Amino acid sequence: MSERKVLNKYYPPDFDPAKIPKLKLPKDRQYVVRLMAPFNMRCKTCGEYIYKGKKFNARKETVQNESYLGLPIFRFYIKCTRCLAEITFKTDPENTDYTMEHGATRNFQAEKLLEEEEKRMQKEREEEELNNPMKVLENRTKDSKLEMEVLENLQELKELNQRQANVDFEAMLKQYKELEEEQRRREQEEDEQEMNRAMLEQAQNRRLLEDSDSDEEPTKARPNPTAQSKPTDILQEGPQPQSKRPRMESWERSVGKLSTKAQLAGLVARRKEKEKEKADPALENGMETRGTTASTGSLPAAAAAAAATSSLGLLGAYSDSEDSASD
Repeated sequence: MSERKVLNKYYPPDFDPAKIPKLKLPKDRQYVVRLMAPFNMRCKTCGEYIYKGKKFNARKETVQNESYLGLPIFRFYIKCTRCLAEITFKTDPENTDYTMEHGATRNFQAEKLLEEEEKRMQKEREEEELNNPMKVLENRTKDSKLEMEVLENLQELKELNQRQANVDFEAMLKQYKELEEEQRRREQEEDEQEMNRAMLEQAQNRRLLEDSDSDEEPTKARPNPTAQSKPTDILQEGPQPQSKRPRMESWERSVGKLSTKAQLAGLVARRKEKEKEKADPALENGMETRGTTASTGSLPAAAAAAAATSSLGLLGAYSDSEDSASD
């Protein structure tokens, strides 16, 4: 089974390419090509405008007996879109453009015609100056006169504009200087305000830092001297707050405290009662009071109560000795 897409073909051993007959095509044969209109044109038959870039199915042929530097020139046949009249144009390799032949007129061609006229005049002038030196001198004098006239006309126009303008340059310069000074003064004021604002912010920040530092420093509490030389001072003072209570020892827990003045009131005896009572009953009364207050459990009060009891006992003994001496 043969391949579907054959790349190589079979040539027999007696194949002679010279025996293949050649096609005899005419030199002015035409081809159908797709092109766009190279310029704006107007049909001469119906007056229809055909704009540049409009697409046509055109017939192309080679122009016989015409060429430019060995380059062939082609002719194109198109039909008007309205009346189907035939329009022809051909290439112009000399000017890299197209030329209109018949069937329509080219639009917007004034600039091109002007350029062509200038080129024609320049060519004629060069041909005249080639063999006539006097013509060259005449053309140079004409050019210099024309240049002087153009400069004079330009100067007259400038003077006319200055007379009509009436511009006071001194006033304009003065106004410009005033605006410049005002702008400089405004910039200085803005700089001063910015500097004052920055200094104020620095002062406020410094003050806040100082306040925060003073708040963060802990105040050292100075211990107040609480020297109680007499053991009976506890009787005149009230009970101490619990936050300032000293450390409790183990032997003081079993003694207790005197929490109220009513409990200590029994320890204070008047002078007449002291004279009647003796030392032993006073000591026994003190021991009973200490036993009754042992259940409260306060260290300093208990110690103070014991000291007060001993002091009362001494006072009672002293009073007895005075009585015996008086007798």
